[in-house]
Amino acid sequence: MTDLPDAHFRALIHPYTGEVSTVEIPDHGYSSDFAAIINSEKGQFFVKAMFNEPGGRRDSIIREREINPYVTPLSPALMWSVDGDDAGWIILGFEVIEERGLDFEPDSPDLPLAVDLLNRAVALELPDVARGWTEDRWDAYVGSKEELAFLRGDALLHTDINPDNLTVGDAGSWIIDWAWPTRGPAFIDPACFVVQLIAAGHSPESAEGWASRCTAWADANSKAIDVFAGAYLRMLRAIANRRPDEAWLKAMAEAAQAWVDHRGVSTS
Repeated sequence: MTDLPDAHFRALIHPYTGEVSTVEIPDHGYSSDFAAIINSEKGQFFVKAMFNEPGGRRDSIIREREINPYVTPLSPALMWSVDGDDAGWIILGFEVIEERGLDFEPDSPDLPLAVDLLNRAVALELPDVARGWTEDRWDAYVGSKEELAFLRGDALLHTDINPDNLTVGDAGSWIIDWAWPTRGPAFIDPACFVVQLIAAGHSPESAEGWASRCTAWADANSKAIDVFAGAYLRMLRAIANRRPDEAWLKAMAEAAQAWVDHRGVSTS
């Protein structure tokens, strides 16, 4: 058993959980200050928490809380939350689902399910709460205002498409970890899927073949995809250079490079 972070944390969640019996840390990581499945007097919950301090990580968990009513049942439901200037934490308690991440490798039987999840996601309406969440993380990596316009749109985006966040279980399939939902062009989530597929062993042609089954990809402007591919490569290069000891970042940059080469996009 792994304990909760501190006695204050335990007191904050007690009204929703009662006495906590076990705390299980998931095998794959979450970009939060605490994440665990807890078994308690009032049930089982998946708990995510961030320190209640100004900055991107706090903003992220607040967005995840605000978007949850609009992305269920595609995502597990938020059952309760703790928040407050004097709380020290922002804590979210989700329903627990039995699930596993999808396999993105070539010939995986999970690939059609991944496409289905992306098509279900793009069918979600952009709620009013997300209208101010303009997708801008790639803005610094485009070459002009003309290119920047291609990265604007009115779709609700997940933006962290990877094999851990697209999941399946006996009860259904889900896109989990809506930690940074934004508003942008609908093709971005399938484009992120392309890079993940290449990193998993697909050729760029195969990866785009799977993406072409996504509604958002089929409707996208080819020039917009080129602009995104170049910006994504530049961003991944920059991050990988700052964190050279993280091999997965290098692998993602190499996958993005292969995609850019396939599309004939100049990144000089």
